[in-house]
Amino acid sequence: MSRAESKYIEKKAYLSRYTHERILALREAQAPASGCGDEAEWGRFLKQEVRKFIPFLTQKCELEFCGRILEIGAGAAWLSAELSKLPKVVEVITTDISPKLLKEHAPKVFDVLKANRAKITRMPGDFHQLDFPDNYFDYVVCSAVLAHAVNVIQVLREAKRVLKPSGRFVAIREPVRPLAKFRRRSNRSSSQAANYTLAHYKELFRQAALPLEVKPMNLSRGFKYYLNKMVNGLTHARYAFVGTKRGRE
Repeated sequence: MSRAESKYIEKKAYLSRYTHERILALREAQAPASGCGDEAEWGRFLKQEVRKFIPFLTQKCELEFCGRILEIGAGAAWLSAELSKLPKVVEVITTDISPKLLKEHAPKVFDVLKANRAKITRMPGDFHQLDFPDNYFDYVVCSAVLAHAVNVIQVLREAKRVLKPSGRFVAIREPVRPLAKFRRRSNRSSSQAANYTLAHYKELFRQAALPLEVKPMNLSRGFKYYLNKMVNGLTHARYAFVGTKRGRE
């Protein structure tokens, strides 16, 4: 992969009316491992789990990532790193409200994952108000983002606006409330996320007029694959959300 550094663009006054300085301060205080437990679990996630997502999305969800891609709420940008390695992807624009995560942590992740950094541009951005023209991106993607939004419908409408006709919005790793309730070890990231059910997500996409496909997400193999397939939605709930912009919107 290219050893050229990814480009970073400074931006000022990029926060929308939905995002106050307090929210930015909380985001800046987060470690890149947020949502993955402690640092050890974050390291394991990068080394063992990250590589499984793109094959699942391309093979099971039949997505062909290509052209220009926007990642919103990217954090340390592992998803941008993985997408940059795909041959049909021309450019990845990586955004987050936290300049610190983009400047300090994302380059380290790019090194670990051997990203094609020449394709990646990092810039601060608020997913409630995207600073891009209409019909600009082939894909908008995010990982564990929607449940943290102040206004999810606004985020979905903005994603739809910047997508080209027939472009795809792809959301993975969103916390979804399962049917059965179990006590779990809480962490700071999950406690700040909305506790949406699958029905809630479907309604949010409907209100945003972004037609949605829901794909059960199962990255396991062997016996564990079949076990996860049986209990997904019951004891845990893991899905990929794929919204498609209608051709003439």
